[in-house]
Amino acid sequence: MAGRAPTRRIEQEMWAAGHAVVVGIDEVGRGAWAGPLMVGAAVLPRAKRVLGVRDSKMLTEANREKLFDRVAAWCDGWAVGAVSQVECDEMGMAEAQREATRRALAALRAQGVEPDVAVVDGKWNFVGDGVRHVEMRVKADRDCLSVAAASILAKVTRDREMRDHAASYPMWSFDTNKGYPCPLHKAALQGYGPSAIHRRTWVFMDHYVPWPGVPRVVRPEQPTLF
Repeated sequence: MAGRAPTRRIEQEMWAAGHAVVVGIDEVGRGAWAGPLMVGAAVLPRAKRVLGVRDSKMLTEANREKLFDRVAAWCDGWAVGAVSQVECDEMGMAEAQREATRRALAALRAQGVEPDVAVVDGKWNFVGDGVRHVEMRVKADRDCLSVAAASILAKVTRDREMRDHAASYPMWSFDTNKGYPCPLHKAALQGYGPSAIHRRTWVFMDHYVPWPGVPRVVRPEQPTLF
């Protein structure tokens, strides 16, 4: 498990400022060509700690799986909101990420957990008015413990779903690539075309699906990535 450990420093700043319930929020699946977009939300206790928590991208798949149950049991509340590949195509990625966040927060509230501040990675407030205050911090997934925990919960949840999809769509190797681009995935698209869980509005459809009978779906506003 490489990399320095995230801390509660940001959470402590928020608690000191009068925010009682701090939720860390992180997304997974935005750069994938297939499968859902998911957003994790995690509210941590103020004292107890689980060792080994890192941004999910810094952990192996095996280590994330080992940590998942421990992280889930450690949280005062957690949830993962999902938006399907069909909804990603219909909404575009920015709105899909907002909607997945709304669903994660709604699931937290259904548990009786009401955050009054959210910490997100980067400079984009995709939480909107779903939480009273949003704290945007660059590299929060690396530095902030609750965001790192949310990243693990979201990543493992999505990976498990993609492994389940692999049984139905074995040609695209979703069990290993999880819907992200890689040589095997690109070759499968060229040979078999897109599966039912591919995002049909994305630019890869123009470059890796040579069949005129399976065209890219065009939205009025196309996603800007991939």
